[in-house]
Amino acid sequence: MRLSWLGLLVAVWAGAVRAEDEVLVFAAASTTDALQALAPAFQRETGLRVRFAFGASSDLSRQVVAGAPADAFLSADEAKLDALERAGLVQPGSRVDLLANRLVVIVPVASRVEVEDAAGLKGLRRVALAEPAAVPAGVYAKEWLTQAGVWKDVAPNVVPVVDVRAVLAAVEAGRADAGVVYVTDALQSKKVRVAFNVPGAESPRIVYPAAALTQGKSPKGGLAFVRFLRTDVARAEFRKRGFQEVRLVTPGRLEPRSAPDAGPGPQAAPDAGGARAAPGAGKGQRSP
Repeated sequence: MRLSWLGLLVAVWAGAVRAEDEVLVFAAASTTDALQALAPAFQRETGLRVRFAFGASSDLSRQVVAGAPADAFLSADEAKLDALERAGLVQPGSRVDLLANRLVVIVPVASRVEVEDAAGLKGLRRVALAEPAAVPAGVYAKEWLTQAGVWKDVAPNVVPVVDVRAVLAAVEAGRADAGVVYVTDALQSKKVRVAFNVPGAESPRIVYPAAALTQGKSPKGGLAFVRFLRTDVARAEFRKRGFQEVRLVTPGRLEPRSAPDAGPGPQAAPDAGGARAAPGAGKGQRSP
C-alpha cells in the first residue's frame, strides 16, 4: 500500500512538472505553418514543449474568456486581444504588435476567372469568406468590400466558413468560385492562384498582436514564447511565409513594413496591407 501511495505521489509530481514544461499557445489559423515550423527551435532554445490550438481568433478568444488555460495568444486582429486585456487576462507588459498581413482574392488554379477589382466578385456565384460577422479575415474582407461599395451586391453569394484556412480549402476543392484570404495563406497552396492583390490604400489595417496570458499552467512559458516570436529565427520564418513586420511610424500609430525577402510573384507585391498606401499602391494588381 505504501508503495502504491508513493507511486501515486510520483505520478502527480511528474504530471505537475509536465504541465509547467509545456506551453499551450492559442493562435490564429493563418499562422499554422509558421508556428509549427518554429516549434522545434523554441524547444531547443528554452527546453519547453509547445502545444498549439489553431483556429479563428474570435473563437479562441471566447475560449480564453471562458477559462481555457492558454499560456499565450497570437491573434489575427487587435480587437480580440484588446478584449482579453480589458478582462485582465493578459500578463501586463507582455503584449507586442508582432506581424502584419494583407488580403488577396484567390481562385482555383485552373479557373479562368479574372478579378480586376472588388467589383469583380459581384458576378460570381459563390465567394468564400471567413465568417464576416466575427472572424478577423472575414471582418477585414467585409470592410474592404464595404468601402469599395460592393458588399451589398456580393453578400448574397457569400459562403461563410469557420476560418481563413477553411476559405482556402473551399477554393482548393472548387466549392467556391473565389475566396478572400491573407496572402500568407495563398502562399501555402499550389491549388489556388492569386487573382487580385488588395491594394494597401484599400486594405484595412491588419496587425497580429501576441501576448502572454494569466490563467495558463505555464505563465513563464507563455512569456518565453512571446519573447521567442521576436527573435531573428522567428522573424526569418515569418518573412519566408509572407508575413510582414510592424514598425512604429508616429507615436501611437503602427504601420506594417514589407518584408524585403517575402518571395517573388504577385503575393510579394510591395503594397503592404497597412493604414497608409505605399507609393504607387493606388491600383490593385492582378496575377499573371
